[in-house]
Amino acid sequence: MRRLILSLIIVLLSCGLAAAQMRFQGATRAVAEKVEKPKPKPAPKKKSPPAPKLPPAKDLFGAVPGPAPLAARAIGSYSKGCLAGGISLPINGPDWQVMRVSRNRNWGSPQLVQYMERLASDARAFDDWPGLLVGDMSQPRGGPMLNGHTSHQVGLDADIWLPPMPDRTLTLQEREDMTAVSMLKDPFTVDPKIFTDSQVKLIRRAASYPQVARIFVHPAIKKALCQRAADVDKDTSWLGKVRPWWNHHYHFHVRLSCPSGMAGCENQSPVSGDPGCGEELDNWYAMIKKSAIWMAEQEIDPNAKPGKKKNPKQLRDLPGDCKAVLTAGGNELLSVDDELPPRALQAVASKDAGPGVPILTPAQLEIVRNGGKLGIPLPDRNPNR
Repeated sequence: MRRLILSLIIVLLSCGLAAAQMRFQGATRAVAEKVEKPKPKPAPKKKSPPAPKLPPAKDLFGAVPGPAPLAARAIGSYSKGCLAGGISLPINGPDWQVMRVSRNRNWGSPQLVQYMERLASDARAFDDWPGLLVGDMSQPRGGPMLNGHTSHQVGLDADIWLPPMPDRTLTLQEREDMTAVSMLKDPFTVDPKIFTDSQVKLIRRAASYPQVARIFVHPAIKKALCQRAADVDKDTSWLGKVRPWWNHHYHFHVRLSCPSGMAGCENQSPVSGDPGCGEELDNWYAMIKKSAIWMAEQEIDPNAKPGKKKNPKQLRDLPGDCKAVLTAGGNELLSVDDELPPRALQAVASKDAGPGVPILTPAQLEIVRNGGKLGIPLPDRNPNR
């Protein structure tokens, strides 16, 4: 009996050990299979075809002859943007004429065109200004220009020549050949025989409207405005909008604020209210003194056309909506191998609107180097006040 029980125990133990061994071997095989089984390789990603190469943005926008048939909108900033739904200022108006018509730059937002028409009318009615000679506004779809400007890209900028409009309609050829008159007699001083109270009134009128953000003039013109503003109007609050800037000696540049509620239009910071006739103007004079000395020493030709800009903006550098502006109405983008159309080439070849800044003569250069001042101070028009 004992032998029988012992035999059964041995059999049971043997069966248990065999079952355990089988389970162990099965688990071991499962682990091995799991470890050794190769992971499936991910499917190769399909490569997108390379984007077609495009010429610089200035060529793309300069090649388009007409506006984008979209809702009117200034997109981006004054120096990096475009214009949808632009309209043109007629080349002839009751109190304005557009110059350099071949450039096709008499376009802007509806707000800019309305402003130009009102300024021309008010200046004639209230300031006896015979009419505006209108320089560059924007291209039909805004954007970077083929030549001449960094800003003027969103249809809110316009150049206005400082000489008065003639009392007749100029021919198209005259508008190409006529040169604006510089207001300067040297790099630091306006010529009081040319820059008169009439120009002061015109700039004051241009700055007086609430939608105006900035007006840019040469530092010498800003200085003359600071000296004369009170002579033409006791209210000189408009002076703070008038800012000094390079090369604005035969025209002034009007910049409007973004129209209220216009999404995607980027304003500049508002002016501080300081008239800008003190330290800021002194700093500008220090800069133009260095520039005048350098130009005279290097014998720079002030009327030479500037060379091509390095690394011009590409379409990808502008707001995303600008591609839609360019292609609106079925317009096909210029390819990198395409030549500019004849009208665009004509715009590039057009004559500069005005002369360069005056260059110091050797005698003047010696005076300036030694700390002397050029020009005759403007006369005191109200010595008893």
